[in-house]
Amino acid sequence: MEHTLSPAATQPLAPVSSNERIQALDVVRGFALIGIMMMNVEFFNRPMAELGMGLSSGLTGANYWVGMFIQYFVIGKFWTIFSLLFGMGFAVMLTRAERAGRSFLVPYLRRIAALATFGALHHIFLFAGDILFSYAVAATALLIVLYGRPWFILAGLLACVGLGFVPGMDWTFGVAGGLAFFGLSAWWLRGEKMTKGMPASAMFFLVLGLLLLLVGAGLWAFVPAAPPPAKFMLPVGGVIVTILGVLTKKYHDPQAARAWRLGVGIYCFSFTLMIAGGIGMYLAPQPAPAKPAPAATAAAKSASAPAAAKPAAPSPEAERAKRLKERAERIEKERKLMSSASYGELVKYRAHQFVEHAPGEVGFATLLIGMFLLGTWFVRSGIMENTQAHLPLFRRFATLCLPLGVGLGLAGALISTQAVPGSIGKDGWQIAQGMLLLGNLPACLGYVSLLILALHSGGAFANVKLLAPFGRMALTNYLTQSLLMSLVFLGHGLGYYGASRVDQMLFVAAVVVVQIAFSHVWLSYFRYGPMEWLWRAVTYWQIPPLRIGAPLGAPTVPSAA
Repeated sequence: MEHTLSPAATQPLAPVSSNERIQALDVVRGFALIGIMMMNVEFFNRPMAELGMGLSSGLTGANYWVGMFIQYFVIGKFWTIFSLLFGMGFAVMLTRAERAGRSFLVPYLRRIAALATFGALHHIFLFAGDILFSYAVAATALLIVLYGRPWFILAGLLACVGLGFVPGMDWTFGVAGGLAFFGLSAWWLRGEKMTKGMPASAMFFLVLGLLLLLVGAGLWAFVPAAPPPAKFMLPVGGVIVTILGVLTKKYHDPQAARAWRLGVGIYCFSFTLMIAGGIGMYLAPQPAPAKPAPAATAAAKSASAPAAAKPAAPSPEAERAKRLKERAERIEKERKLMSSASYGELVKYRAHQFVEHAPGEVGFATLLIGMFLLGTWFVRSGIMENTQAHLPLFRRFATLCLPLGVGLGLAGALISTQAVPGSIGKDGWQIAQGMLLLGNLPACLGYVSLLILALHSGGAFANVKLLAPFGRMALTNYLTQSLLMSLVFLGHGLGYYGASRVDQMLFVAAVVVVQIAFSHVWLSYFRYGPMEWLWRAVTYWQIPPLRIGAPLGAPTVPSAA
């Protein structure tokens, strides 16, 4: 992503030169890329179906401690950093366009389309844990939140609801839910209407919270047989939404602070609700297993039942058993494919996975939007343009946010470190996972702040700037990492599938050292990494000069053909 904030009133919107970049963002991106590989390498040695289940079973000795370190100091902290950086990149591009007096929308849409294409190809041909496609979906949602008009959002929502009733199109209901969320976020961010002396959005949350509390109280009072999670979550949700209303009333203004407040609010609301749901599942009574009917009674019922009677709906226990069996089969299938299948078989499986899971990216986008908005605020507020002037802020983030973020995850580890299949929430894993995920935001800010402080330290820690070229080539290096891990660990390559956690980290260290060195050498001859060059060419629809010595004259515009 381009990181320039210099005026360009008389120049077209185009790729930036290296001296226009914000070095701090490249350093942070390089650091994040290391953490991303430390996370991803596990799932070149473990089925993706086990994602989110915590530590692998059977880890001992050094492998256990490496697994613990990755779980509580790495996982979740680095995709949040990348998401923060993506929001910053969006704001930088927007700011450049404003200062150049040029159109922003068309280049940005081309940028999203290219990113979505890279992500889809990466998922299908290299790694099912791709996040680029998710970013493309969330980047589109960001446009809706920042610029979407209410009637267009409502029209899109209604269209998705209508399409959901078409056979095979029920996935559009999820898209409709996402649009409703993005519309509500846009209203909170850009709405100025007042009701009863408070922002209309604050009144909405207060009324909604009261309704949820009343419905929840009604379940406890009049429907004792209601499912325990519903009886717990409705009043808890009512309390949380009411708090949102109170906070909105108090902190909706000033407008300049809305982006970061909404971003933090979205993130914290999501995982606070997750923790509350986990507590509800943990405290709810264990459902009693269904008692089989005596043989004589069952036979009598069968004899007297009408011939056309519908079969009884499966019990909740049977449904859970079915889901557990399906998940176990999926895990075993993935393990077999990754360890011994041909490349063609694996590609076919991942392509099917991508088609199946792509619509669900709208749900993940609701979370990414929060990080994007926070990143946008960091740039638009001037903090990342002049990090030197904001070092006291970064010191506060480093000393307060990092211990809080990592500490929340470690506190969750005292409850549970891995999911127990079929436990129905009694293992406490959802509570622990919610605490870990909630802590990722402050930990992310703490890590970023430490890097900024190191960069300005003037001592040995300032050598962190060596990561800048590595970060400038983040897309190229990210895709290359997946290619190398695929060739080394999967069955169609060298076949080291199932490598120990220690060996995985040794592999990561070797690859990162080589990539950092390669990035320095490459960028001493070329302006961009190969994939960055291609991304810029598509974004600005011009061919930027690649070699450092090449003239910067009129760009070559690709033919329409």
